[in-house]
Amino acid sequence: MAEVTLQNICKVYDGKVTAVRDVNLSINDKEFVVLVGPSGCGKSTVLRMIAGLEEISSGTVTIGGRVVNDVAPKDRDIAMVFQNYALYPHMTVYENLAFGLKLRKYEKKEIQQRVTDAARILGIDSYLDRKPKQLSGGQRQRVALGRAIVRHPKVFLFDEPLSNLDANLRVQMRTEISRLHHRLQTTMVYVTHDQIEAMSMGDRIVVMRDGVVHQVDTPLNIYNHPANRFVAGFIGSPTMNFMNGTLAGDGSPVFQQEHTGLSVPLPPAAAGRLQAHRGRQLILGIRPEHIHAQKPAGIDYCAPFTAQIEVIEPVGNETFVYFSTGANTQFVARVASDSPPAVGTAAQLLMDTSRMHFFDRETEQTC
Repeated sequence: MAEVTLQNICKVYDGKVTAVRDVNLSINDKEFVVLVGPSGCGKSTVLRMIAGLEEISSGTVTIGGRVVNDVAPKDRDIAMVFQNYALYPHMTVYENLAFGLKLRKYEKKEIQQRVTDAARILGIDSYLDRKPKQLSGGQRQRVALGRAIVRHPKVFLFDEPLSNLDANLRVQMRTEISRLHHRLQTTMVYVTHDQIEAMSMGDRIVVMRDGVVHQVDTPLNIYNHPANRFVAGFIGSPTMNFMNGTLAGDGSPVFQQEHTGLSVPLPPAAAGRLQAHRGRQLILGIRPEHIHAQKPAGIDYCAPFTAQIEVIEPVGNETFVYFSTGANTQFVARVASDSPPAVGTAAQLLMDTSRMHFFDRETEQTC
């Protein structure tokens, strides 16, 4: 079994700078968990503490039921894949894959079997006699993965392994890594700043900022039920729209945006949930795909509003429409490409009020 448990993990540099603060996380055996967040949030530091490459200031790391705080990296039964491939340029692919096993004094026959199996899994068995300089970026990344696979570790750790690849190759390689996880059935911990990678690959996502874990959940739960404004804004592309306002109204409550005449009625479910927040300053959040140029079928609650169309971005089967509502804040809608409004016009858009999110203005927590 290869559960990974972090209990109150902290990392403080020079006694002053806190990079990671009280992280608690339980990663199940065979689970694929993604640590995601902006640069400097502490996600790579957490990964390196699991690997033993970074000293833990306080707290406990457990792998497979064994506390590994004082265990050397080579004895933790983990394998790590880095952003840079770290291949030996003077060695062939075969020699790169076999090198770690040779250092651990494996039998020659065992080494050959493991290298052959890993190369076949990754589709690089025809490149075993090539040097790294003769390979493409994607092929080099496969060799880096293969070097980890031959170890048969309890846990795979990935530190932004696709950052150096072009967009198309990144899509291909994240599919390959997901397929590899299903095939190997091994615990994997993956670090990325790319929320699309996190959403598409992880069984669960750990969203971090400033060394603190803000939410741990499945990708869809985080997308549909963010814990706070930061998570709501970080997960999703284009990002969620936010507007400040007040929950008002004597009867059915409405959200009134600051400095504009925009007033959004709440559907019954939200109205009941937010009764206690009447009269308080809130933040309304709504994703671009829940703002429409025409009313979609099957949506019961839509609030029309007038928007000044500023920029249109066609991206194929959909169009991003950037607009304002009279305030200084720019918003974006994702609409069908066959019905975008014209730039420079005042168009009527529709907000799916059943998909609105509300956050407390002071704490930024979900209401």
